[in-house]
Amino acid sequence: MPSALKFLLREKGILGGWISLAILSTVGSGWITGISTAPEAGIFLAWLLVAILGCAFSVVRHADTLAHKLGEPLGTLILTLSVIGMEVSMVSAVMLSGKNNPVLARDTMFAVVMIVLGGLAGVSLMLGAWRHHQQEFNLQGAGAYLSLIVPLAVFALVLPEFTVATAGPTFSRRESLVLTFLCVSLYILFLIIQTVRHRNFFEDSTDAAHEEHHGSHGVAVSLGLLIASLLPVVILSKKLAVVLDFGTSQLQLPSALSGVIVALLILAPEGLSAIKSAMKNQLQRSINLLLGSVLATIALTVPAVLTIGLVFNHEVHLGLRPQESILLCVMLAVSILTFGSTRTNLLQGAVHLLVFFFWLVLAFGS
Repeated sequence: MPSALKFLLREKGILGGWISLAILSTVGSGWITGISTAPEAGIFLAWLLVAILGCAFSVVRHADTLAHKLGEPLGTLILTLSVIGMEVSMVSAVMLSGKNNPVLARDTMFAVVMIVLGGLAGVSLMLGAWRHHQQEFNLQGAGAYLSLIVPLAVFALVLPEFTVATAGPTFSRRESLVLTFLCVSLYILFLIIQTVRHRNFFEDSTDAAHEEHHGSHGVAVSLGLLIASLLPVVILSKKLAVVLDFGTSQLQLPSALSGVIVALLILAPEGLSAIKSAMKNQLQRSINLLLGSVLATIALTVPAVLTIGLVFNHEVHLGLRPQESILLCVMLAVSILTFGSTRTNLLQGAVHLLVFFFWLVLAFGS
């Protein structure tokens, strides 16, 4: 088989994304805006989901290649930032391209926290423990993640419901600026800790075998393909915004559905990578991926959406409803208990899944 054809087959995700983008930007430029029925919305939603997922898997594949070439924890950091870049781009595109949905960012961040800490962490811990009985990880690394996740999650998703500077579950302009500064500053400090000062906190505490992974491309080529994978995600997200608006406004679907769809799109590739790592007894890499994505989601998405709200005068609701706040606090408490010991087992994974499934019932069962 010719090398050019092999390359196209290997990069079919990027190719599909750019082809979809070309069609919807030229001959099909008016197709999505002209949606009027539920079947039409379903067809375009499926099309966009497949195209964006194909690009998302390509993003993670090329970021993973860079991760193995550059080593831990810098490699995992690149993978995490690539995925969060998709999330911020998608949330921003939906906020700016669709109708003003003040709860989209909140629902997306809450969905990311519950899906990652509940569903993906639960599956990773259970499958890893099923195969290896008990697994070990670096306690200092997990503690560093959680020491930032807990206060930032409470500040961003719980506290707005109790502030008195504004009438709704929002922050005032001054509070938004302060929270933005704190999130960015703390995340920069965390990056210094992770990549320079205490790299060993995020390395495997055991000598578990790590696969030698050598991508077929150099660092520069992999970085170029990574960017080529990201661009269709950003632009197609604007098309997705129109379909999601139609579903929530015209079809009366749950408002939280938009946030869950965005969260699933960005988490699917990274989640599969985390599960595979746990099954290979590389729990430290799995934890770096999972906790790193939650931390980056809160620390980077909050400043992004608050800035968009201030610049474009969009109202942004961050405060969760009481039952959601309780679930968030339970999920954080369970995570502290699970990752407060250097070993995990089957029961801990089951508890994480219990909280996750209860969230699903409350989110879509009423």
